[in-house]
Amino acid sequence: MSAGSKLFAITGGTGFVGQAVLDVAQDGGAQVRALARKIPDGRPGIDWVKGDLSNAAALADLVDGADAVIHIAALTNAPDPAQFAIVNEAGTQAVIDAVRQSGAKRLVFVSSLAARKPELSAYGASKAQAEVLVKASGLDWTIVRPPAVYGPRDKDMFDLFGTARFGFVPLPPGGATSLIHVGDLAHLLLALGPPSPAVRHKIFEPDDGREGGWSHKEMARAIGDAVGRAVFAPHLPKPVLLGAARIDRLLRGDRAKLTADRVGYMCHPNWVARSDRAVPSGVWKPAIATPEGLKSTAQWYQSQGWL
Repeated sequence: MSAGSKLFAITGGTGFVGQAVLDVAQDGGAQVRALARKIPDGRPGIDWVKGDLSNAAALADLVDGADAVIHIAALTNAPDPAQFAIVNEAGTQAVIDAVRQSGAKRLVFVSSLAARKPELSAYGASKAQAEVLVKASGLDWTIVRPPAVYGPRDKDMFDLFGTARFGFVPLPPGGATSLIHVGDLAHLLLALGPPSPAVRHKIFEPDDGREGGWSHKEMARAIGDAVGRAVFAPHLPKPVLLGAARIDRLLRGDRAKLTADRVGYMCHPNWVARSDRAVPSGVWKPAIATPEGLKSTAQWYQSQGWL
């Protein structure tokens, strides 16, 4: 079956990763149906379904006749940690139920490296439990655990670009992380759509191809290079980060990006993708080197007036 004749059903189509998936799918001539609470303007060619993960009828419409379902929608940050279970666990079960009832079989689930350490955060715990649900679904599934994702439209890592512009990048305690450009991740998710023994019932941890990932200091310097600044990048201890989270909550309320839950997994020293969970090279390879990807991301922020 050619890419152009496939129908991908996508949750989270208006989010950061989801929009990149729509871009890549449309460029490749694939048919796309996407779920959205509010149908956006300026996205012709997408078959939009209005609804959310709690709407069984909308999910049924979304997955009807789909060759593959890519479940991206998730809550990544919340003032109330209990919300993670409602969206990430119950929402995933609702998608599984809809796929089963539709007769579709292929499910690609976007999890997180945080699922490796569910004890560190409510977010990671919710993703780990969602993985349990997917593995017990009886479907032809693949789980993808992205590391830190960056690229155009991203609002989370944008804060690091914003402070780097002033020569300062605050870091958690020493450690290392893998990175991946959102465009590479989008290509991967679509490449996993066709059923194959190479990807069936596998958990993958993709990255940019840099063995050992990036130390926090290296990442900070690379972001500084992307905005044309040498940066001071101190490691901040966990108590300082928790204090900063309280300040962020006071300043931004429910829109705070730094929460106590996020501090929980930020302070873990190893968020490097495991080589034994690498995607087979015959299925997908990263194409965007991180230094160039960070620079193009900074240029996008500048073009949009964010920087």
